[in-house]
Amino acid sequence: MEGVVVKLPSFKFLGPNVVFSSFPSTRRSSSGVRLFSASSASASIAADSEPTSLGHVVRRDFPILHQEVNGSKLVYLDSAATSQKPTAVLKALQNYYESFNSNVHRGIHNLSAKATDEYELARKKVAAFINASDSREIVFTRNATEAINLVAKTWGKKNLKPGDEVVLTVAEHHSCIVPWQEAVEETGAVLKYVMLNEEEVPDTDKLKEMLSQKTKIVVVHHVSNVLASSLPIKEVVVWAHNVGAKVLVDACQSVPHMPVDVQNLNADFLVASSHKMCGPTGVGFLYGKSEILHAMPPFLSGGEMISEVSLYHSTYAEPPSRFEAGTPAIGEAIALGAAIDYLSGIGMQNIHEYEIKLANYLYEKLSSVPGVQIYGPKPSESVHRAALCSFNVEGLHPTDLATFLDQQHGIAIRSGHHCAQPVHKYLGVNASARASLYLYNTKEDVDFFIDALADTVGFFSSFK
Repeated sequence: MEGVVVKLPSFKFLGPNVVFSSFPSTRRSSSGVRLFSASSASASIAADSEPTSLGHVVRRDFPILHQEVNGSKLVYLDSAATSQKPTAVLKALQNYYESFNSNVHRGIHNLSAKATDEYELARKKVAAFINASDSREIVFTRNATEAINLVAKTWGKKNLKPGDEVVLTVAEHHSCIVPWQEAVEETGAVLKYVMLNEEEVPDTDKLKEMLSQKTKIVVVHHVSNVLASSLPIKEVVVWAHNVGAKVLVDACQSVPHMPVDVQNLNADFLVASSHKMCGPTGVGFLYGKSEILHAMPPFLSGGEMISEVSLYHSTYAEPPSRFEAGTPAIGEAIALGAAIDYLSGIGMQNIHEYEIKLANYLYEKLSSVPGVQIYGPKPSESVHRAALCSFNVEGLHPTDLATFLDQQHGIAIRSGHHCAQPVHKYLGVNASARASLYLYNTKEDVDFFIDALADTVGFFSSFK
């Protein structure tokens, strides 16, 4: 039975000065996803009442947010590490295990057929979400890290040779750096890094100059998990293709937050993780152009990825099965499909526009705190920061800061190097604190964080 990808309607975000006289009327899809309808919501300008934002509307769908931590209301500001999950996703995962738990692609009985249909439907949802030309260009992996390793160990091993160059930026996540360190060590290729410019953004002019006939692949983030900056991927792809190089895009911080169209970007590979986009942990995906995937050898060997096995020789299945050895994360993939339904129902452009406003508000408020240094570019009409700020407070270790915010105020932020030690070393610090927002956050969350931060700084200053 062939599944159908349902295109869910989206609603227009009404802006900071427009409020709902009541929450938008909603209906539920068959999978339990709430579908929003702005046309049925009675919107009005209400100067004498509190504005209702996208964050106010959707946070009721996230059960985990409605609790106290250490005696305070939970304020979750660590979505760049992992996002929270809406009820629809939790129910999708539960429904799989309660209703049709079975292995995929292997049985003809009803449960196996149902599981296979839903698993492959999830693949189609991913493909539609990023506008891949064919669902067979989507490979399910455990996470984005495994997806990058897959490319490095298969495409890299087959195509890199001594003297070839792999180009990255100093701001890459460890998951982009370490697999390619291993790949060049095995093949004799070399790594080349692009540093930051004066705005604390990877210098794309230098990147363009660095590319040559020796360049075989460019591995870059779309949005930095430390600097909150974005790279002009479409231009980078053009530059790389002009010298015959491939491009792998780490889209972990972009796919959950903005529309991403792989055909428009024309990237050769793109990776993302479910757990950062309202889906469960344990599943992610690799997008690869069809002709490239077909030319790549397997990553792992065993069941499911074979075409035929004899005692001394095996042949391999076509992509994506070639790269999905063993029993996959079936329930998690199906729940990722539910997360995509949820995000699509809201509209990725609506989420992106809302988060730009939140990002600017966070930067403005955090900048006003004495002694705070924020890393990455300043927002402007032409520079849109992601909704996160990595920062340090003069004289205060980020771990002490994060601990106090959690224990005294119930605020969850990140501290450490955020799996990006090279860029921290380049900035001259060992670690930073990071507050990161998502669609369920509000300006009130930011205000509470800033007040708590001021209290924290005051507390530690009292000992000096």
